[in-house]
Amino acid sequence: MKDFIRIASGQGFWGDLPNAPVNQAKKGPIDYLVMDYLAEVTMSIMQKQRMRNSDWGYARDFVNVVEQVLPEIKNDGIKVISNAGGVNPMACKDEILKVAKEKGYTGLKVAVVDGDDILSNIDELIAGGHELKNMDDGRPISEIKDDLLSANVYFGCQPIVEALEAGADVIITGRVTDTGLTLAPMIHEFGWEADDFDKMAVGTIAGHIIECGAQVSGGNFTDWEKVDDFTDIGFPIIEAYPNGDFFVTKHENTGGLVSEMTVKEQLLYEIGDPSEYITPDVIADFTSVKVEETGANRVKVTGIKGRPDTPTYKVSASYNDGFKLSSTLVYCWPDALKKAVKGAEILENRAEALGLNFDEFNKEYIGYNGNTEAPVTEEALNADFDEIQMRVSVSGKSKNDLNRFGMEIAPLILTGPSGVTGFAGGRPKASDVVAYWPALLDKDAVSPKVTLFEIK
Repeated sequence: MKDFIRIASGQGFWGDLPNAPVNQAKKGPIDYLVMDYLAEVTMSIMQKQRMRNSDWGYARDFVNVVEQVLPEIKNDGIKVISNAGGVNPMACKDEILKVAKEKGYTGLKVAVVDGDDILSNIDELIAGGHELKNMDDGRPISEIKDDLLSANVYFGCQPIVEALEAGADVIITGRVTDTGLTLAPMIHEFGWEADDFDKMAVGTIAGHIIECGAQVSGGNFTDWEKVDDFTDIGFPIIEAYPNGDFFVTKHENTGGLVSEMTVKEQLLYEIGDPSEYITPDVIADFTSVKVEETGANRVKVTGIKGRPDTPTYKVSASYNDGFKLSSTLVYCWPDALKKAVKGAEILENRAEALGLNFDEFNKEYIGYNGNTEAPVTEEALNADFDEIQMRVSVSGKSKNDLNRFGMEIAPLILTGPSGVTGFAGGRPKASDVVAYWPALLDKDAVSPKVTLFEIK
């Protein structure tokens, strides 16, 4: 057993800093590089891409990352774990093996974790009594199943552990929990048992701390002025020990900041009830966490408690729910807000005269109430604003109605109040509204699958 391991976060979301994972592998010692690419809406985007091209449906820039860190994988034994596989992890695996083979690497073992995609099994699951009720409103998924774009189970860490124990150098998953990417190496290296729920909670909370990349190492920090260098911001690293203690840190000579407060802010990110953070592996108690700054860019985390996991997986599904369209115009001084309000009123009246049907017609005035829902008062109308951006957004079931409304924006420049600027990008077009459907599924209804591939 190693005295400790270093697990480096290389990606907080699909589209994060391209060099961050490469820097993590090359700027200092690490054992694992973990990369989180998937948000709820990302799965539907990838599903649409796969519908256009059967070879797509994964984070294609991940292949370039692996290509750049192949020397560290081969020579330093770094293992890469990522959910970049999206809805097509096998295609992602194919590209990685192709690139590695072209560069002359042999012996590279790539594991795929899949089985999370249940889109094609929805009818079968419904017939088996699994209603997949919406966790927010209780509706059964049968109501929207014909409009589904994606449906994926959040697996936990265990299939990743299986892949590590099979000797995988690179592990590509579909939908697994963000936290499972970090918990799995700890179980593998330290021999933790799945029913040691305090230890499962340790790895889960460590994973939560680094799942958003540099958000815990100075990025998006409330006291951002305390961060000396954003340009070369260092991404976070978990230094984990067999007894369950761990440190949050980053490579030396990199920018950013790891402090007690950056860690505490990240601990509060998207957790709901802090005493009951539910994952497929454990229910972690965030109220048990003790955080102590022990040095520059070094924070110790201890005391973590956990409880047994639930008998269900969470399912993240998405579906088409109509269309939306937004556009903006900027009105300048004098009477900027008054002109913007009048412009929106004209658009609404013209839409009504044309018989266009919308579910929603929203008006915002950026510079006055763009970050609030403050009503437009008479006092505000007569205030001395330099400029106001009018933003109108409409949604509805008729794409044709929305596109017809989009034809009304530019004409307002010459048929409404004066002093308009800021119109660019052409006539706005309606786009799909992708709605989120969270549900629960019995764990015995679905199983992850682990497959190992090797370049001989």
